[in-house]
Amino acid sequence: MLGAISARRWLMLFAGLACFGFGIALMVQAGLGLAPWESLNQGIARHVGLQIGTVSILLGAPILLLWLPLGERLGVGTLFNVVCIGTVTNLSLIFLPSFSSLVLQLIEMALGIIVIGIGSGLYLSTRLGAGPRDGLMMGLHRRTGWSVRLTRTVIEITVLAIAWLLGGTIGIGTLAFALGIGPVVQLAFRILGTKPVIVAPSERPALRESPISTL
Repeated sequence: MLGAISARRWLMLFAGLACFGFGIALMVQAGLGLAPWESLNQGIARHVGLQIGTVSILLGAPILLLWLPLGERLGVGTLFNVVCIGTVTNLSLIFLPSFSSLVLQLIEMALGIIVIGIGSGLYLSTRLGAGPRDGLMMGLHRRTGWSVRLTRTVIEITVLAIAWLLGGTIGIGTLAFALGIGPVVQLAFRILGTKPVIVAPSERPALRESPISTL
């Protein structure tokens, strides 16, 4: 039940989602390349005239629909994930600077990856439900029998190809994210002293504590 969730876990959830959205904005302003899903959001945003965070929110709904045939169930964290990350990204882009200096761009990009990794560690540590994209990955993993690594790779490559066709920013930041996000998230778990747990959909209640991992 929602009332049984401690204040600490609520704080970790919202802090994590805020960090995630802020980190995306940092990488956008760096202009050196985005993670596949963010690059896809940016490519769509350029075609439809919306902000990247708004596209992220709107794209969350159809991705969640893909959960249905895969047997995935929502957690309360899933719903907040859809709304909060995109909203924070939009607000952050209003205030964050963009730089012409490559050194400053690299620093902004690196900070973005670090902040996203910390945010992922925080929100996943609450075990209140995965984000739409993480849930899609886990659902496909269970249905196909592929490893999590292979499933994530197939999804990321597919999304990246579509993002490239739509004009999303792909560059050194994309590669840096792919190589750096895992270690940063792992470090965040170590610092927090937590470890996400993967369980079958039938073993976790909807809109309650939904242990799941992207690792």
